[in-house]
Amino acid sequence: MKVPLDGQQAQAQQRDAMLKRLARVEGQIRGIQAMIRREEDCEAIAQQFSAARKALDRAYQEMLVCLVEETVLSPQSDSQETMARVRAIFTKYT
Repeated sequence: MKVPLDGQQAQAQQRDAMLKRLARVEGQIRGIQAMIRREEDCEAIAQQFSAARKALDRAYQEMLVCLVEETVLSPQSDSQETMARVRAIFTKYT
C-alpha cells in the first residue's frame, strides 16, 4: 500500500527523478562522444542522438509541467492572471 506523500516529500521525489533523468541524458551524451571518437557508423550515432534528444525533451516537459502546476496552484492569483501566466509560459518556453 502506498502512503500518501506530503508536499515536501513529493517535491523531493520529483527533484530526485529529474536529476536521475538528467544523469541518464548526460550518460547518453558521453556515449555519443565516445562513439564519435571511435569513428563509429554515422547512423548508429544519429540513433543515439535521437534517443538523447527525446530523453532531454521528456525532462524538459516535466519541468514545464512543474512550472504550470506552480502557476495554477498559486493561491495569490485570480483565474485571469493564472491563464495569462500559463499562456506566457507556453509562448516563452515552447
